[in-house]
Amino acid sequence: MISTECVLCSRGIDHCHGSLVVHSDGTAECTDITCLELGIGTHELVLECAQLTGGCECAEVRVTA
Repeated sequence: MISTECVLCSRGIDHCHGSLVVHSDGTAECTDITCLELGIGTHELVLECAQLTGGCECAEVRVTA
């Protein structure tokens, strides 16, 4: 029988099923609203906010003349 349980869950390894978004000011947020640990080590997918489609409000806008 094939299990549908997450391998990390079944092994009791601390992890998150969401994606971690790291902002330019060093703060981070997770796409999983139940996530309590915003560390890089508990997330398989870590993105800089500038990588998000449409960017991020915290990204600095630079205008060159």
